[in-house]
Amino acid sequence: MSPRHISVDRQMPATKTRFFRTLALCAFLLAACEPAATPGRAETVTFAASKGLGDFEFALTGSGAPGEWSVVRDDATQALAQTGTDPTDDRFPLAIYRSFSGRNLYVSIRFMPVSGKVDRAGGVVVRWTSAGDYYLARANALENNVRFYRVVGGKRQMIAGVDAAVASGAWHTLGIAARDDRFIILFNGRELFGATDPTLRGPGRVGLWTKADSVSWFESIRIKSLD
Repeated sequence: MSPRHISVDRQMPATKTRFFRTLALCAFLLAACEPAATPGRAETVTFAASKGLGDFEFALTGSGAPGEWSVVRDDATQALAQTGTDPTDDRFPLAIYRSFSGRNLYVSIRFMPVSGKVDRAGGVVVRWTSAGDYYLARANALENNVRFYRVVGGKRQMIAGVDAAVASGAWHTLGIAARDDRFIILFNGRELFGATDPTLRGPGRVGLWTKADSVSWFESIRIKSLD
């Protein structure tokens, strides 16, 4: 049976402390992310029938079976899906978009967490230089949270995160705005939190991420250069 197509736009409120600490940073970066406000390359990647998998490089962080990626469809949507169900906990399949590399950018994905017993998550990757080095924002429907990580030398380290309602079988948007060492994470059109990290300073590719036995559909990737 195809996953249900449901729109969800909910989040758990941030604390006042977090809000005031990140307010100035968020306002600056969100303004920069508006397509009309900042010159630079912009594109939206979708998965129509004519779109081949050759635009992506497939990789794996951690251990376990490689990702199983294919174009899937229901009555309303075509998407790039990771359908492999290897439950290895440190299995992180990636689909990296070959045609874009950047440092200061805004990237968002539209995705649906479909199934998974160990994990049920989808994520967006920026500044990817190898399967062991990149930044990641991910939303998890089993844990109901959104988190931001750095991956260095294949080791994942959480930088920040908040609780948020992430429904299974529903479409969500998840985005990262990155400028220098400052980041804003957005979920379903709303700013969730900001973070600062100086670890990965150079440009890199963008892409899609899943974990363990997560079956996740990705309908689109929206990319906007902020350089």
